[in-house]
Amino acid sequence: MPNTCLANMPPMVQASDHEDFFARPCIWVNGPVIVGAGPSGLAVGACLKEQGVPLIILERANCIASLWQNRTYDRLKLHLPKQFCQLPNFPFPEEFPEYPTKYQFIEYLESYAKHFHISPNFNETVQSAKYEQTFGLWRVQTTRESSSNDPGDQVEYICRWLVVATGENAEKVVPEFEGLEEFGGDVMHACDYKSGESYSGKRVLVVGCGNSGMEVSLDLCNYNAEPSMVARGPVHVLPREVLGKSTFEVAVSLMKWQLPLWSVDKILLILARLILGNVEKYGLRRPSMGPLQLKNTAGKTPVLDIGALQKIRSGEIKVVRGIKRFYPGGVELPNGEHLKIDSVILATGYRSNVPSWLKENEFFSKDGIPKNPFPDGWKGKAGLYAVGFTRKGLSGASLDAISVAHDIAKSWKEETKQKRKSIGTLHRRCISHF
Repeated sequence: MPNTCLANMPPMVQASDHEDFFARPCIWVNGPVIVGAGPSGLAVGACLKEQGVPLIILERANCIASLWQNRTYDRLKLHLPKQFCQLPNFPFPEEFPEYPTKYQFIEYLESYAKHFHISPNFNETVQSAKYEQTFGLWRVQTTRESSSNDPGDQVEYICRWLVVATGENAEKVVPEFEGLEEFGGDVMHACDYKSGESYSGKRVLVVGCGNSGMEVSLDLCNYNAEPSMVARGPVHVLPREVLGKSTFEVAVSLMKWQLPLWSVDKILLILARLILGNVEKYGLRRPSMGPLQLKNTAGKTPVLDIGALQKIRSGEIKVVRGIKRFYPGGVELPNGEHLKIDSVILATGYRSNVPSWLKENEFFSKDGIPKNPFPDGWKGKAGLYAVGFTRKGLSGASLDAISVAHDIAKSWKEETKQKRKSIGTLHRRCISHF
């Protein structure tokens, strides 16, 4: 348990070195600070726990996996079979279906945290994280949410290792559209959409044709709404399964034969054409780059069809090319067509929030994604790590978590041995976390 003590900080840190460094009380973490308690943060935390490394996980929400718990629609299921989505050293229950529901996945994650005794600090938002070269330490400043009207407690953590596990989907993306403020109907982001129950009989414009846009449109159809889906750019639509096997599993098998990526893409597109037909005649343009290459280079995930395409063929989901402007009660399309609509759902995706708080510009790009592609995007300089930015889904996050935990544990054990041989005391008011 944390307590007020003489911190066992590194001997090189002396109180006279830098007065600002010791200007306020802090929490010394004898291990890494992990930012984010989603699947990525839990995975690296579990791997570190198994190696005896102490840690702190900071989470701005009030629960683990807040994206799954608070910002997903009711009908959501894992898009890939469960064996490709399990976290390190803890398989899914055998009784779970091949494609677990979001509620089953949340149950799995809660069991995972309990099994590895992971207890994140909830309601704590990282305001900034900066590396102090003078001391070779990270300063992580946070705000703890308060139940009263005051702004909350300001807290600072000092650590040798910082793990960024906030992921690629930390913040919703809300594009600007001409006239949207004049529309007058309901407008929400897909992260706030739960089901189509309240949309029965309504005309809904779904902006976006990725997996979320497709599934929201399908869900609206199932509740007797009238969705129109905006497909502004090209998109790959693949069958979820091919001859009883998941399309992802087929792709993995082909790559194990060491086929080049372009060749695997070509095979997938041929299979998609045979199973789904020509989707372009329904207004869904295919990108020039193959689905796997596009995922690796731009992070754009192909759509795995679970029934939306059939609704598009039947005309129950109308596909439109873009938006020119909104006006009260309707929208004008680029071709001059006008649609009367009651509601708008923005399935316009998410982005990383790392640039807003991490004061570092070498490891992460301006978009908040590691500059080095998978499998080399997990380690930066000065004890900085990233998990969950691989564009490889949960399987990629698990691989990164194992690599990060192994690297930190190795350094932590070496430094712990050195500290035991020397006596370093620091007379300051500091909380030490072990």
